[in-house]
Amino acid sequence: MARKKKKSGGGGASDAWMVTFSDLMTLLLTFFVLLLSMSSMDRTSLTIISASVSNISLLDHAGRGRVPDRIQMVMDAIEEPRSLLEKLDRIKDLLFPHDILPPELSHSTLEENLMVLSDAQGIVIVLTDELLFPKGQGELAPAGRKLLDAISPFLMYTTADVTISGHTDNAVPSGIDPYALSGLRALSVLEYFLQQKLRASRFSIGAYGADRPLVTGDTPQAQTKNRRVEILVKTSQYVGRYP
Repeated sequence: MARKKKKSGGGGASDAWMVTFSDLMTLLLTFFVLLLSMSSMDRTSLTIISASVSNISLLDHAGRGRVPDRIQMVMDAIEEPRSLLEKLDRIKDLLFPHDILPPELSHSTLEENLMVLSDAQGIVIVLTDELLFPKGQGELAPAGRKLLDAISPFLMYTTADVTISGHTDNAVPSGIDPYALSGLRALSVLEYFLQQKLRASRFSIGAYGADRPLVTGDTPQAQTKNRRVEILVKTSQYVGRYP
């Protein structure tokens, strides 16, 4: 009996797996391309978000984002603590330019009653009570508010912690508690800054009475300088500081 001839040709069922395998490879390639594109988008988004977060300290309370030139120059000046002593007068001029000062304050009065000093933790803005308060009172005078207006933008564009401390001289009239008065004045300055929408957790206050005189002596000039509020901007933050 004659044998049956096998059918010739390469399109048999044994080759069907190649079609399925080809489709699978195509799907896998599409899947990995999709994963790669999604990964690239995530990195781009993260880069944008990181840039935004890193610039939060440079955004003002209204979200305008651009730092005024004079504030940027102050921030540049305090970046190098080792040369800070040489820049204090420059920082003072930048923080309190003549065109934004209250007209009732003369240049000489400002020079005698306002100082910018260097501290291990940053810079200290010192304002006597003659600039900020009516004599013997703890409520800010209109001229004092205008001076704090000059400081507020600097605090708005930085995340540095701030300590506000009140001080009196050694000749407080009887019947007035020097610690209560200096504390009330520090609190008045703090309340003003909080009204400018600055974050409360950045601030601390202190009341020292006459315990920490800036100038020794009993002369009227020394006593005037000792009746003051100090605003310490801690540009050198300690390790472990809360954000």
